[in-house]
Amino acid sequence: MKASPALQLSAVIPLGSDDRTDELASRLKRHHRIGEVIVSATAPAPGKPDYCDQWIHGPAGRGAQLNRGAAAARYSWLWFVHADSRLTDTTVDAVSEFASSTHAAIGYCRLRFCDDGPWLVRLNALGANLRSWLLRQPYGDQGLCMPAEVFEGLGGFREELRRGEDLDFIVRAGMAGIPIRSVGASITTSARRYREQGWVRTTWGHQVAAARLIRNARHSVRSDHP
Repeated sequence: MKASPALQLSAVIPLGSDDRTDELASRLKRHHRIGEVIVSATAPAPGKPDYCDQWIHGPAGRGAQLNRGAAAARYSWLWFVHADSRLTDTTVDAVSEFASSTHAAIGYCRLRFCDDGPWLVRLNALGANLRSWLLRQPYGDQGLCMPAEVFEGLGGFREELRRGEDLDFIVRAGMAGIPIRSVGASITTSARRYREQGWVRTTWGHQVAAARLIRNARHSVRSDHP
């Protein structure tokens, strides 16, 4: 049974094989508005980590990991935060305020990139933020937060998708009439993929994949509700 909503949240961090999350999880765990920190990994915990409240593990796949984390959550609001995200107490406060003043909506943060990639990623951040504002289609690295009942009502993330489970979820939420709003704060994420794989290649790949995901998500919803 979910704990009383109050003003606390369950923060869920999906952890890949090459990710580290001790610094992020520790910051979240120290904040008084975070009820618990759940790390959803693909391997057992290294010892007994003191920077999270729950460490769960299972087969790889971000959608599956996010769903397992949500299923283990005790609080009525879920906040999905990527392992390479960087945030401040201001961000946590804004998400908490959003949760305390909103009944049934999905919140997201403005996107910023770290300095570990090419300067052109500023254009990607600008595009993502405009897309979120105009089309209400934020990405998962913008720290999606929502009531557990909204998450469950949408059936969670699709686990069969290799990537893009976040955008698929958001499209389905929008088609279900769920408000999607900014929490009024920023979250910073790594830009190393743009450095390692090239800005043009990565940006183009994201755009093509996003268009395909949006089309497929809309088609699946219409198929389920003819």
